[in-house]
Amino acid sequence: MSEIFQISCALFENVTLSEKADLIISSPPYGIGKIYEEKKTLNDYKLWAISIVENLKKNLKPNGAVCWQVGTFVEKGEYIPLDLIYAPIFMEKGFTLKNRIVWKFGSGLHSETRFSGRYEVLLWFVMDKSNYTFNLDPVRINSKEPSKRSFKGPNKGKLSGNPLGKNPSDVWKIVVDEWEKGEWNFPNVKSNHVEKNSAHPCQFPIELAERCILAFSNEGDTIMDPFSGTGSTGCAAVFHDRKFIGVECNQEYVEISRERIRSALDGTLKTRKIGTKIQSASTSAKTRQIPSEWTDVREDQSKKRRLYPQWKNESEDDDN
Repeated sequence: MSEIFQISCALFENVTLSEKADLIISSPPYGIGKIYEEKKTLNDYKLWAISIVENLKKNLKPNGAVCWQVGTFVEKGEYIPLDLIYAPIFMEKGFTLKNRIVWKFGSGLHSETRFSGRYEVLLWFVMDKSNYTFNLDPVRINSKEPSKRSFKGPNKGKLSGNPLGKNPSDVWKIVVDEWEKGEWNFPNVKSNHVEKNSAHPCQFPIELAERCILAFSNEGDTIMDPFSGTGSTGCAAVFHDRKFIGVECNQEYVEISRERIRSALDGTLKTRKIGTKIQSASTSAKTRQIPSEWTDVREDQSKKRRLYPQWKNESEDDDN
């Protein structure tokens, strides 16, 4: 592939790449009937998922990896985490699961029939469990206690941490400040996000793809997204000197992707920089004050026996 990026308009299950990918990053359709996908039964979705994973393997290098970000499938009121569907399929096709990463975010739609969903899952698979890329240093986060020293053993008195920071763990969480709190910190792309494009209802955050690219690939590698949407993975790839192959069945999204990636290359793309502090309303903001209309209801609830202290930390919770 001579070009820095290529994006084709096609169904991925029919695609054979001329150059295999080092790393595949994507969030596939969930089959629940959003405007960019066909609604499927769970059985039909499983059959479709098998064909997708088979084609991922065909288009991946022997030492390549897949980062597969998924949410939930809902059928007749039943809530089915899609990582439970995909993990066995990948493993049956010869992949090894290295991590199940929880991406926790602080806002989203509220449910009235179950607890509101506030996380999705990213599955990191490798083809060869003894030969794969894992670069921890570029994605380390600040240690909470960088001056901590070992108190016994041969390293007694020596600094116990790494000067570049600590391993971010398998929970990537929305908190106030990533560098202070020591968490992976990036929001989902909602209406007020700097990267939001109104054409796509479920946009992939560039920063999520950047973290995967930095950790699981090297400069010059080829990154592929089989459901590239508006090109967020492609933007992340060119930001970090990787080549990109995108496959997308919607021609409008293909054109948006090309425009966004060109903007990423020339430095004009508006994006959220890694590590940017999450903006939250101050405690004095009107939206953070308890409405007077709620007073009676809250007082009645507080008089009930064995009350769970659900309002204990409300001043710190942005998801009211």
